[in-house]
Amino acid sequence: MECLTLKKSNCKNCYKCIRNCPVKSIRFSGNQAYIIENECVLCGHCFVVCPQDAKQIVDETEKVKVLMQTGEPVIASLAPSFIANYDGVGLEAMREALKKLGFTDVEETAIGATMVKREYERMVKQADQDVIITSCCHCVNLLIQKHFPQLLSCLAGVLSPMQAHCRDIKKRVPGAKTVFIGPCIAKKDEAQLSEGLVDAALTFDELTAWLKEKNIPIEQKSDADEYSRARFFPTSGGILKTMSPGQTDYQYMVIDGMENCIAALRDIESGKVHKCFIEMSACAGSCIGGPVMEKFHRSPIRGYMSVTGYAGSKDFLVEQPSQSDLVKEFEVILQNNTIPDDEKIRETMLQMGKTKPEDELNCGSCGYNTCREKAIAILQGKAEISMCLPFLKEKAENISDTIARNSPNGLIVLNEKLEVQQVNLAARRILNLRSAEDILGDQVVRIMEPADFEQVLSTGRPLRDKREYLAEYGRYVEKTIVYDKDYKTLLGILRDVTDEEMQREKKEDISRQTVEIADKVVDKQMRIVQEIASLLGETAAETKIALTKLKESISDE
Repeated sequence: MECLTLKKSNCKNCYKCIRNCPVKSIRFSGNQAYIIENECVLCGHCFVVCPQDAKQIVDETEKVKVLMQTGEPVIASLAPSFIANYDGVGLEAMREALKKLGFTDVEETAIGATMVKREYERMVKQADQDVIITSCCHCVNLLIQKHFPQLLSCLAGVLSPMQAHCRDIKKRVPGAKTVFIGPCIAKKDEAQLSEGLVDAALTFDELTAWLKEKNIPIEQKSDADEYSRARFFPTSGGILKTMSPGQTDYQYMVIDGMENCIAALRDIESGKVHKCFIEMSACAGSCIGGPVMEKFHRSPIRGYMSVTGYAGSKDFLVEQPSQSDLVKEFEVILQNNTIPDDEKIRETMLQMGKTKPEDELNCGSCGYNTCREKAIAILQGKAEISMCLPFLKEKAENISDTIARNSPNGLIVLNEKLEVQQVNLAARRILNLRSAEDILGDQVVRIMEPADFEQVLSTGRPLRDKREYLAEYGRYVEKTIVYDKDYKTLLGILRDVTDEEMQREKKEDISRQTVEIADKVVDKQMRIVQEIASLLGETAAETKIALTKLKESISDE
């Protein structure tokens, strides 16, 4: 299938592609999206809606340039929706521009559409088929082949206009290489499966980029022709407009848009729909609403008016091929998915946090219509539990609430107006609040001095571990304030250090008392020493006098 690729670096885990994929053919692994090829119908919805342009159409411009280098004639089959993409430009102006690029000639795919619609008319007249679904849209063909294989018998076994036209070109021009140019991604896949009928397929966007690269302008000139009724084909109901079915028992209806096509196929599958000829297109508005048109050139009303204004009232003058030359066979494209049993689904639902029916929100944020479908996709390896946004949000909130509720520190969250947005239990205890409702939405000045919060808000610089006495509450706290610029919030963290402060004061008091006692002891000891010294001094003096007298008396004798 190699028609759509993914730029992994651009995939931002937004799940928008899976939400918009009508057949859920996208697998998520490692927070990256991957297209499941054997389920994808190439409707291009993921390409159109991707906000990061992570989905890209494989460019075949170089392939066409290589075809031109072979020396063989390269003829473009230009989809009739070109008139809606290139305002006010006719076929001759397109032919002139494309020949400058190197194309040998340019013809309208509407020529092949004329052949196809005539074959539809034959089928309706013959009335062998109960329900006939047109096979012009490759997306619809893939949808039936992959997801409604029991309805393959309802598909008209007829080549698409692109295939019929390219077959006719190759029959008329020996050795010719054919290149289809249109607004469709799926045509690239159909070209690869066309067994040599179509050698390459370009989108209008690729053609525009090529013309711009070569600096080739397209002249604004129209060349309407009454023999061009099949130009209606790219509009909703355009096939029926070109047909002349005559009197038949068939009911004719037009279904466009993937959701409508799937609903219609389910109706047919129920067995209650009979004798219908259904023009079915995957794109809303048919080909003029193709993915390339929708993303780069969306104007459904002007596009429709351009196509209908350019279409004629009579058929192209072409030779109708034999019925056998227009036959197309469709095969079932098997899917690898198996539906897991209910027990495994229940286990997965529990892992997703869906423990009871009311937990199954079926919100579709993950891309799946129901939580059960999501659980099945997980078991099939297509989805991850983390894709459930309500589950992740609830989990994150629970973790956050658990941390806040059990934190020993007081937490208080303010907005930029200094209004209290959140306050935890520890903070309520510190600030003597009975409940959070007593302060939520009110100014922080009601419970705390706001000066530090104002300073952090104005400077953007955090305040850390500022010790402060809250006299009103009789508590000491260490205050940290942080400003979150992204979420415009101030977070205040209050660590109750009252016990620490009391212990510190108690220690200081004990130390002071100890010093005082030590001073008293020292003073007392000094007094005692002094008294002892005084007594010793008196005794020594008396002893000295006595001894002197004794010495003198002994000397006299």
